[in-house]
Amino acid sequence: MITEKACIVCKKSSSETPVTKFYHKESEFYICPQHIPILIHNPQDLVGLLDGADKLQGG
Repeated sequence: MITEKACIVCKKSSSETPVTKFYHKESEFYICPQHIPILIHNPQDLVGLLDGADKLQGG
């Protein structure tokens, strides 16, 4: 589980940019507003950053 409040994509911390918490497979992660569209529309781009991202379907 990630304890640092930083975007999983760009690694910017919550002191640099707003981040939103989300849960996946009982773990919590953070993502910034710039990268939320990736989570929604292209979650396969998170392969290597989010376990099981290759199985997620975009909206």
